[in-house]
Amino acid sequence: MSTPEDEERLSPLAQRWPRASMFLLSGCAATVAELATFPLDLTKTRLQIQGEAALARLGDGARESAPYRGMVRTALGIVQEEGFLKLWQGVTPAIYRHIVYSGGRMVTYEHLREVVFGKSEDKHYPLWKSVIGGMMAGVVGQFLANPTDLVKVQMQMEGKRKLEGKPLRFRGVHHAFAKILAEGGIRGLWAGWVPNIQRAALVNMGDLTTYDTVKHYLVLNTPLEDNIMTHGLSSNLIGSHKASQ
Repeated sequence: MSTPEDEERLSPLAQRWPRASMFLLSGCAATVAELATFPLDLTKTRLQIQGEAALARLGDGARESAPYRGMVRTALGIVQEEGFLKLWQGVTPAIYRHIVYSGGRMVTYEHLREVVFGKSEDKHYPLWKSVIGGMMAGVVGQFLANPTDLVKVQMQMEGKRKLEGKPLRFRGVHHAFAKILAEGGIRGLWAGWVPNIQRAALVNMGDLTTYDTVKHYLVLNTPLEDNIMTHGLSSNLIGSHKASQ
């Protein structure tokens, strides 16, 4: 005869460690979305930094000297001049950021939903709780991810230094972390965290409310149950949107 301990040991990992499983699923969904959309982020950053660099050098003549025009031509220019894989240059810190951010906010939201706020007597989760929970989860997730977000931005700005003919500051992701830590200490990794969490709170007010609505719809209108797979599918839908921001 099996004991409760045996049943727990034989149960799926998602049931034994639901929060850890949700963190991993959300992180994986965010990674896939980030890999798919990163070339768009890279071309956007190239357009931004080339404009800033040209203005610094040439002033009013910057428009005529800009080598890239538009997202498509920028992407094609990168492929022709640097190679196809350069469209994913700097993707590593972006993946780190989305794993920490997406996993952290989803676990926080589910904890607030199930433990802190709780459902009403009819098992319904009111909209106002989703809004507040989403904002709080966004604050926690962004605060945890701020060091990776900082490194991502710093490494993207290396492109501007290259356009200006300046030496690069970082050899890679880990070197960037180490240099920021050496120069600014632990606090240096959280530079700019206040505006970041303010933005994250507003974004997640919409994102996680949508997540909860999608999950509720799937449970009511499909054979899916309220389990870790449904959570992962719902978070994947908003993860794809989030990775493009």
